[in-house]
Amino acid sequence: MTASINKPGGTRARVLFRGLLFPALLFLAAPALGGQPVCDLSKARDVELEHKLLQLANEQGLSRAAASGKLALSLLVLSNPDKPRLAQINGDEMIYAASLPKIAILLGAAVAMDEGRLKPDVALQQDVQRMIRYSCNDCANRVLRRVGYQNVLETLQRPEYAFYDLHRNGGLWVGKEYGPSPAYHRDPLHGLSHGATVYEVSRFYCALQRDELVSHEQDQMMLEALSRPGIKHKFVKALSSIKGLEIFRKSGTWKDYHADSALVRDGDKAYVMVALAHDPKGSSWLERLAQPLRRLAESTGNTTGKTTRTASAAGR
Repeated sequence: MTASINKPGGTRARVLFRGLLFPALLFLAAPALGGQPVCDLSKARDVELEHKLLQLANEQGLSRAAASGKLALSLLVLSNPDKPRLAQINGDEMIYAASLPKIAILLGAAVAMDEGRLKPDVALQQDVQRMIRYSCNDCANRVLRRVGYQNVLETLQRPEYAFYDLHRNGGLWVGKEYGPSPAYHRDPLHGLSHGATVYEVSRFYCALQRDELVSHEQDQMMLEALSRPGIKHKFVKALSSIKGLEIFRKSGTWKDYHADSALVRDGDKAYVMVALAHDPKGSSWLERLAQPLRRLAESTGNTTGKTTRTASAAGR
């Protein structure tokens, strides 16, 4: 098969993929089986909210960036647990996301611990938290090796997760250690080593908010790692002065690629904001967007964001 790919640095190429080279990609050959994946948002699109999101981008002078695919944006309001409301700009556009896909390594570790394939210890706990809070590359690589490269990719493609989905233009992907080492497996659609779509990242945080991602114990472990962000830029810089907010966050930066993602809780309100940008000014874009996104989210819906674990999820 042939595919047009975007590589970090903005170059484009035509690449020939010859077959499925890794066992993990066997999951890509067929659609997900056995029901819907966690936090299915296929019916959550809110046209009115999406219109307001487009207006917000225009007001911030970012409509051209959105139209050209240089900006992808998602706002998921979870304040009413029975009616998630999703608005996106380029929701399924897969973009190089730098360190944001470390959440995929986090998920891989949580699943491996839940299934007994990875024994938790103090060193692992420290690496997991520093990987997320401070984006420590060495920590991420140690966790990745302990979980296993292909185990992370397999987890992302499991039907119950489907965080990388050929039918939605990809999603979360980690095919390279962080640092100068070569990629061991770029994503098959775009040739990205560390990629994401705002839609799949939104689903990840949605499942955590609902406590239905892996298990209660492992979901709490992941939330703990995502809490108390150690890098004060982008969304966190803009929101940190607001009292009462709980922010669970992972960002990413490499050259002119900028990414941020956060689950925000404010009393009985809960929402997810995700942004991916490819521009030298991308970091300032994300900082500027955070407050308007918060205001838009908090003006949408007015019921409790507290949720309980469903019976189907508890049995997983």
